[in-house]
Amino acid sequence: MDTSQQALTHWLTARKAHWDALEAQLKPQQSPSEQPLAEARELLVGYRGVMNDLSLARRLQGTALITRYLENLFLKTHEELYRPAPHFWGRLGDLYHIDVPLLMRRMQRALYASLAVFVVALLVGWVLVSAYPELINLFASPAMINKVRAGYLWTDGLLNVAPSSLLSVGIAANNISVTLLSFGLGVFYGVGTLYMIGINGLMLGGAFAFAASYGLDGRLFAFIIGHGVVELSVIIIAGGLGLQLGEALIRPGTRSRLQAFQATCTDTGKVLLAATPFLLVAGIIEGFVSPNPLFGMMPRVLMGLGSGTLFWLVMLYGLPWRRGKFVRG
Repeated sequence: MDTSQQALTHWLTARKAHWDALEAQLKPQQSPSEQPLAEARELLVGYRGVMNDLSLARRLQGTALITRYLENLFLKTHEELYRPAPHFWGRLGDLYHIDVPLLMRRMQRALYASLAVFVVALLVGWVLVSAYPELINLFASPAMINKVRAGYLWTDGLLNVAPSSLLSVGIAANNISVTLLSFGLGVFYGVGTLYMIGINGLMLGGAFAFAASYGLDGRLFAFIIGHGVVELSVIIIAGGLGLQLGEALIRPGTRSRLQAFQATCTDTGKVLLAATPFLLVAGIIEGFVSPNPLFGMMPRVLMGLGSGTLFWLVMLYGLPWRRGKFVRG
């Protein structure tokens, strides 16, 4: 074997692993990538490498099999890099199926912390109002308190005050405001978020304890269960996002605080965007079903557990009809 053939054989051996890796990267993926940006950089490096290899092969081998193989690999890589951006619905599907489940897994610790603070605050609110009923004045208005003392819930007769459609719009707007506030207060190094989670837990626990002292806790549960699973879930998630934001400011790592803040806002914004439609659904349930006495306990429980289960399945595992599908973008 002459020197040129030996050099060619050595070159083929050295480059074959790179071509195999590039081909593997171009194959459809069965599961979402956990490092899409890093893989995009690798694809770009591989594209430049195969372009140089193709140029060399054309000079040395002309129309040989290796040249045609590299031409095909170059074209496939070029198509992958320069394909059009996905349309709106494709991007929305990718948000729910790829981005949100990945981000939810990354923020597990913050979610658990948010849930723990809420549960502890709820129990504290229950215990305090049960032991000292006058503390309900910290959480409820005099009108609400007087209604409960008269044997009614403050939610009774809501449909007589405003039509269900207006109630739903107002409730959804309020829920979204609370969610954004719980997240946004994370800029105060997470302290503001802890306050919002805590005060919501205290208010709910105190309200139940006060209602229970007049035998109205069952009716309060019936009112809340239909919409409350989704609403409370979103508040807890917003709390976790706010804590993530606070942690990024406290411990930015190798990045500057500004860089850590911007990156965290981008990621958490995706989760908030994905959760917002569920708040609209919860608002519709709270406006049309929760105050309506025609709905019994069982439909309310089924509606609440069903919507809550769907919410968590989508947020944690993505869209079931896209399972196993290669999502581009």
